[in-house]
Amino acid sequence: MFKPDYPVRTPRLELRPFTADDVDDAHAYMSDPAVVRFLYWQVRDRDEVRAFLKDRATQTSLRREGDKLYTAVVLPAQRRVIGEVMLAWTSREHHQAEIGFVVSPAFQGHGYAREAAHAMLAVAFEQFNLHRVIGRCDARNTASATLMERLGMRREAHFVQDEWFKDEWSSTYVYALLSQECPTPV
Repeated sequence: MFKPDYPVRTPRLELRPFTADDVDDAHAYMSDPAVVRFLYWQVRDRDEVRAFLKDRATQTSLRREGDKLYTAVVLPAQRRVIGEVMLAWTSREHHQAEIGFVVSPAFQGHGYAREAAHAMLAVAFEQFNLHRVIGRCDARNTASATLMERLGMRREAHFVQDEWFKDEWSSTYVYALLSQECPTPV
């Protein structure tokens, strides 16, 4: 079983499991159409956010291939959840995972997403001893693509119109980073 040493601390953030008390902060970004535009879920109302948090609060470790680990990204000084970072175990045999991230628009542009994603990559490579982590994004999502490049990830694929997504064909970028390529701590 892989479980981070919670909370995972960075110079400005904490990554920790979600709790029921996070509903207001999580609702702020999960109900924003601009945030969910390129995500696999739709805008969530408060009840859907409560159900999300209840489910995600149990996903705090990786026990078997296919499991996902979700962490709330917290600004400790303000005690506010500003987003989330996910790590999905994609291959036990090949020591691989996938990373995903979301940050509330009110907190974008300050490097928080990079700091949180970098911390999760460090957990993946240093604590879990994974070999490779990928990240995927809609090709129109320039913010996510730019972030993955800033994390040192290389674009390995551009799948053209590979998914029927929210009533239209979309294309996907796939990025990857090997353990020996992971940049030094933030």
